[in-house]
Amino acid sequence: MFLLDVEPGQVATGFCHETAVLWQFVGIVLLVVKIVIPLILIILGMVDLGKAVISNDEKQIGKSAKSLMMRLVAAVVIFFVPTIVSAVFGLIGSFNDEAKADYDVCRTCIEHPNRSAETVGSCKSYM
Repeated sequence: MFLLDVEPGQVATGFCHETAVLWQFVGIVLLVVKIVIPLILIILGMVDLGKAVISNDEKQIGKSAKSLMMRLVAAVVIFFVPTIVSAVFGLIGSFNDEAKADYDVCRTCIEHPNRSAETVGSCKSYM
């Protein structure tokens, strides 16, 4: 869980703070993509494998099983890409305090778009 690293006397201002609504929308879209696309890939792979099993064709079953495995790998990669990108950007520590506070607003709005306004590190507290 990432919380905003803004000091008590420091107010986050800048591009991310002013466009928090946009970053929240991007976060919601990423959340949906991160869940829906892997589910669709897995369901399509299972349907293809089911068709092959019903047809009793050994060659087609092997081909469909391989296709299902590739889709499972793609689903896992799609699920974890936003997390990996966030971790890489989290390693950037050479910001000055003001830029880091603004960056934390963007990161919070993308990673946790649905947090309530009362929660510490909420995107909705910037709107």
